[in-house]
Amino acid sequence: MVFGGAYGGERPPYELDDPEDAKLLTLARAHRARAQSSDGAAVRDTDGRTYSAAGVDLPSLQLSALQVAVAMAASSGVKGLEAAVVVSEVLVRPVSDENVVRDFAGEGVPIYRADSSGAVNDVVTT
Repeated sequence: MVFGGAYGGERPPYELDDPEDAKLLTLARAHRARAQSSDGAAVRDTDGRTYSAAGVDLPSLQLSALQVAVAMAASSGVKGLEAAVVVSEVLVRPVSDENVVRDFAGEGVPIYRADSSGAVNDVVTT
């Protein structure tokens, strides 16, 4: 499976060599499953704290899991992010997800995108 975005072609799954990034993947997958949501996300702030979330789909409010996770970090007084992971079966990476991370944390934050099996198929850096 290939996620749309930065590469446009077949690429093998990425390995998360950093144990802290692998932890984000575990948290995002678990939150997605627990909430029975179409997407899950986790972010790590510059102090090493993690925030995980599922997407919100209400008649009056629609937020991606990454938007919720970034909002949780922002409302906790965090000043930046080190990394983010999104778990979803959606093939196209929403530009709004990349934008919310960039708006909050600036440039240089990797956003990994994985499917429900945990295979990381896409990465973009803000």
